[in-house]
Amino acid sequence: MAVGATTEEMEIIKPRNDKREYRRIVLQNNLQVLLISDSETDKCAASMDVRVGSFSDPEGLEGLAHFLEHMLFYASEKYPLEDSYSKYISEHGGSTNAFTSTEDTNYYFDVNPDSFEDALDRFAQFFIKPLMSADATTREIKAVDSENQKNLLADAWRMNQLQKHLSSKDHPYHKFSTGNWDTLEIRPKQRGLDTRQELLRFYDEYYSANNMHLVIYSKDGLDKSESLVRSKFQEIRNTDRGCISFTGQPCDSEHLQILVKTVPIKQGHKLKFVWPITPGIRHYKEGPTRYHSHLIGHEGEGSLFYILKKLGWATSLSAGESSWTYDFSFFKVGIDLTDAGHEHFEDIVALLFKYVHLLQQSGPCQWIFDELAAISETSFHYQDKIRPIDYVVDVALNMQFYPPKDWLVGSSLPSKFNPGLIQSALEELSPSRVRIFWESTKFEGLTDSKEPWYGTAYSKEQLTGSTIEQWIERARKEDLHLPVPNVFIPTDLSLKAVSEHIKLPVLLRKTTYSRLWYKPDTSFSTPKAYVKIDFNCPFSGSSPESEVLTEIFTRLLMDYLNEYAYDAQVAGLYYGVSNTDYGFQVTVVGYNDKLKILLETVIQRIANFEVNPERFSVIKELVTKEYQNLKFQQPYQQAMYYCSLILQDQTWPWTYGLEVLPRLDADSLVKFFPLMLSRTFLECYIAGNVEPNEAELMIQNVENVFFKSSNPISQALFASQFMTNRIVKLERGINYFYSAEGLNPSDENSALVHYIQVHQDDFKLNAKLQLFAVIAKQPAFHQLRSIEQLGYITILMQRNDSGVRGVQFIIQSSAKGPGQIDLRVESFLKMFETKLYELPSDEFKSNVDALIEMKLEKHKNLREESGFYWREISDGTLKFDRRECEVAALKQLTQQELIDFFNEYIKVGALQKKGLSIRVYGSAHSSEYKADNSQTTESNVVQIEDIYSFRRSRPLYGSFKGGFGHVKL
Repeated sequence: MAVGATTEEMEIIKPRNDKREYRRIVLQNNLQVLLISDSETDKCAASMDVRVGSFSDPEGLEGLAHFLEHMLFYASEKYPLEDSYSKYISEHGGSTNAFTSTEDTNYYFDVNPDSFEDALDRFAQFFIKPLMSADATTREIKAVDSENQKNLLADAWRMNQLQKHLSSKDHPYHKFSTGNWDTLEIRPKQRGLDTRQELLRFYDEYYSANNMHLVIYSKDGLDKSESLVRSKFQEIRNTDRGCISFTGQPCDSEHLQILVKTVPIKQGHKLKFVWPITPGIRHYKEGPTRYHSHLIGHEGEGSLFYILKKLGWATSLSAGESSWTYDFSFFKVGIDLTDAGHEHFEDIVALLFKYVHLLQQSGPCQWIFDELAAISETSFHYQDKIRPIDYVVDVALNMQFYPPKDWLVGSSLPSKFNPGLIQSALEELSPSRVRIFWESTKFEGLTDSKEPWYGTAYSKEQLTGSTIEQWIERARKEDLHLPVPNVFIPTDLSLKAVSEHIKLPVLLRKTTYSRLWYKPDTSFSTPKAYVKIDFNCPFSGSSPESEVLTEIFTRLLMDYLNEYAYDAQVAGLYYGVSNTDYGFQVTVVGYNDKLKILLETVIQRIANFEVNPERFSVIKELVTKEYQNLKFQQPYQQAMYYCSLILQDQTWPWTYGLEVLPRLDADSLVKFFPLMLSRTFLECYIAGNVEPNEAELMIQNVENVFFKSSNPISQALFASQFMTNRIVKLERGINYFYSAEGLNPSDENSALVHYIQVHQDDFKLNAKLQLFAVIAKQPAFHQLRSIEQLGYITILMQRNDSGVRGVQFIIQSSAKGPGQIDLRVESFLKMFETKLYELPSDEFKSNVDALIEMKLEKHKNLREESGFYWREISDGTLKFDRRECEVAALKQLTQQELIDFFNEYIKVGALQKKGLSIRVYGSAHSSEYKADNSQTTESNVVQIEDIYSFRRSRPLYGSFKGGFGHVKL
């Protein structure tokens, strides 16, 4: 490409309903830019994708590219104050992040429109003159190490690294990409290297404008955006660095046709089949890998998964391309096995290859390709709008691989049927090229090797050429066949006439059996609808047994529906049945054309539900393993769980579920199911491209099925049976704490949740709490994470339990124990108190304005809008105009009122403060567990020793869900 600034008004394919404008420009430094103008946006955003990643890490400095990504956030020559970039973004309603991939590193942010220009200037300095101070370098290595620490016991990370480990040492795919204290501090020092100097060298060598792609999403017109970009980004150096590529394959012959047995952390068995293939990106218009993913991953009748499920051997299956670059790629099939499936390993391998052979024999089918193309086209042209910050990242990644006209499309529109290409791609999935990874805790003690970075135990054996063929010959005959045409592909995409004056949900229908809230689509103009029906069943939450049986019922129902409804999901119509605290709920969302048919089928399957003992056993086994695996959650997740258990009345601990599971059988569910549905109330919400009479008819039909047949399944609830969500009211002036040892003795990390309960839903108090959280969030992160390096996971966020509001610090650390972290949080609050008193009035105002803009931000799509309104219905608060009311409260709020609020509810030692610290002690701090618990001498510090005794001893907040009779039509 010639040097010199250019503007190209070229066609960029975009969705038919996309009103945004696009323009490609190339700056004089050869930086390629896509400008996006959206006059309706509430947020502006930018993403810079730099064409260098972990594959370019120098030997012996693993993780350097990732470490550099961390370092660019600190400071720049133009903005030398540490953390000023993140602080500015946070104060102006935005968020920021980055990630390092194999061949690229992506930086992105969003912010309120009136602050976009200043934010962009700060962002540009990442790529012009960043400062990487020696002090910050040492501190941030600890953050990278903490990030790696949290991954060490995560199976996904462990198995991914094992696949990389068993590849050619000469290929960068083999590398460890995250980095840790060892690779970035200890080893470089031993070799006489200065990590900071290596960091600067890496930046100078690879961060060149000609290897960068920038996406700008702005409220302004294209001309103004272009002028802004030219002024901010033309100073980025262009060293004409050649595009980095890594030719050659990561797997030699010794890495193919292998069987790897490996021991995961969590209970269960998985099979992964991996083949190196020609990257799909090279033929994205023909989409051969998409075609094969669709068929091998299909779940309808005759599919591989259908047969494995029928035999009781598998609970899930996925297929598709992953870990791809332009030079190499992998096709992966992942299967979650049952215990019986684990025992039939050879049969499963054989069935997979028999299905691949069936596809080879059948040859590529034009009708299947046309069906996929039609689904893809509808999906592209009627895609939901997403947050600008997500959109710019997606497009920036596409810019690295696709020609400009396909920057928005990527590979999502296969349009050229090429049977030869599809067939040759299928030939690559041969037994002679496969890598099989078999995970099971049953292999414990039976392995002979360890992966060096994560310590994953494994053993590897070479499969002979005839082995898999013998398995295929011995395999049982099963009726594997291609799918039938998809009846759920929408044909009517017209928009219904709607009443524009209905801006908020209205109560459309109310009976003794149900209540229907309705909201037409007045914002998105898409042929989609959202339906949620919440079955409130008092008996489902009455004991641990009934809670577990309700969960097994919802899983079984989804299991029964799968063959029928899988096509609906492929065609963009999604459904789910899930258990809740007091029953279960049905959700259907997507194109409204065939939605009613799917909903009626789901309802009929519930009404005619029967227990299949064989499937019950499979689902019970799956649920049991999930309960057993809860002990392997990250420590911060355990702490959050204990916090919920303490605060939420009438909830059962997961250990009770695990205790009752062995005693439950198919007959338990046969007896329980009619009892569960004997009394119920339906809370319903219907929104989108649906007319009011259609919505009423849907719910009328559901009522007819359950309540109005000759032998009704259900009866209306008694007044005393309506469900309420009650939250424990903590005592003012008391700091409670609950301590527990981490459930996984192998996990060194500890965690703290420091929760401050403030009030029950009130617009003015909500506004004060939210403003405190906005102002304190970034300083807390900077102090506790960046300066003190307590741990990678360091979060300050609001908490809302059924309308009871508070704020919580969530910190996970291998450096300090929970008691010490708790002291650091209190120390931060004391420091913040001073900052709050000294906060300049203009900074206070800018934070208020930022919060107002965040609150007035429009919903991006129907699903997001419906989630917001459903929360009001679910909590019982029913304040559908919440955002406008809280904005009105914010506009009245003074700086002194915020200080008074802090002093009353948040400040350390405040008489009105209600505090609760949950401390989870990892193995690195187990010695502190007893010492911390024996030091409770202060009168206002109370240890919770037994959660259930504590819950019984405390008063509860009144529930907003006091009953359904208080809202009039």
